[in-house]
Amino acid sequence: MMSQRPLDGKVVLDLTTALAGPYATLLLAGLGARVIKIENPERGGDAARNNSPYVTRDGLSVHRTSAEDMSVSMLSRGRNKESITLDLKDPRGKQVFLDLAAAADIVVENYSAGVTQRLGIDHAAVAAVNPRLVYTSISGFGAQGGPGTGKAMDTIIQALSGVMMTAGSPGDPPVRFGLPVGDLVAPLFAVIGTLSAVLQAESTGRGQHVDVSMLGALTSMVAAEPFDAFEMIGLPTRTGALVPRLAPFGTFEAEDGYFAICAPTDGFAHGVLTAIGRPDLVADPRFAQRDGRVHNAAELHAMIGRWAADKPLAKVIADLEGHGAPCAEVRAPRDAVRDPLVVGRGDVVPLAHPTYGTVVELFGSGLPITMSDSDTSLDRPAPALGEHTARVLTDLLGYDEDRIAGLVESHVL
Repeated sequence: MMSQRPLDGKVVLDLTTALAGPYATLLLAGLGARVIKIENPERGGDAARNNSPYVTRDGLSVHRTSAEDMSVSMLSRGRNKESITLDLKDPRGKQVFLDLAAAADIVVENYSAGVTQRLGIDHAAVAAVNPRLVYTSISGFGAQGGPGTGKAMDTIIQALSGVMMTAGSPGDPPVRFGLPVGDLVAPLFAVIGTLSAVLQAESTGRGQHVDVSMLGALTSMVAAEPFDAFEMIGLPTRTGALVPRLAPFGTFEAEDGYFAICAPTDGFAHGVLTAIGRPDLVADPRFAQRDGRVHNAAELHAMIGRWAADKPLAKVIADLEGHGAPCAEVRAPRDAVRDPLVVGRGDVVPLAHPTYGTVVELFGSGLPITMSDSDTSLDRPAPALGEHTARVLTDLLGYDEDRIAGLVESHVL
């Protein structure tokens, strides 16, 4: 039973590049869809193929050493996908795409607003050949475009969304999140919208255009916290390592590392007080209940900081956990992605080069969804550029060898 996948039988045409779009189609691939990645034959395919570093026969390298070398970005984002090359600016290439669209269930693209219309492969063109198809667009500012050049890079989206002013302390310069949150939030909403539209198409017989804005997606997440309300009543929106309105809450430094505490309830907070050797404060009006702790947050957090400063991190964690206080060490990404818990669940998985195998230990995103009766995994390596062109055109469209050869000779494929 576990060999069955939720999206088995669904065909996705992947017109995406970089990160936001490819991450959406990676999730669809992990859920079992047949994802056909359409890449430009003249430009080296997806831009992620040229993201250093590369996996070579001898391990990681800043530069390519052979044609078979592959970027770590593509090793991760290309898994479970098939690659075909197609020049969409050539009328013959456009026709091949429309033939594929007639046989597909989903198209996902992340061109800048207006590009697909100029190419003649927009939702209207595709709906004309396949009314049931769901057409998903991920762009910086939505289908109508946005400010300035309309070019959406993660940093631009972070800047405009307000998220850069939610981290750091009051008066600090803007803080760019190291994780490209703009590029990663939008594809999650895109997949939710796509699957919802597929379900609706199965009942109505009509597909539709799913339009996701990177700016809108990230700003909606910023709006999930009432930062504007905090500002109106005089609470800081940027609180650095601590969150005084939830005391005790924040990150603190031990002798050999950092740890986080999240103890806003009375029970959890009393556990913290007991762990730091101050059980006498459990009944103190300043700290017994939440409002008092928030009012005296600076004093409370200072006590925790002094208690932990000269203790080994392991001892700090053991003492807090021993009294039921929610806490955790702050880990580096390299350590976090090797946690046996997430690796065992398949949330994070080893990456393998399609030819070289595991010449270097690397980990990439898995599909962090487990189902009782379905397989949800990314178990096939990323494809070489155009690796599956002939097979896809033969399997899905019935093109014969001569027709495919003619398209190759004309540089359409």
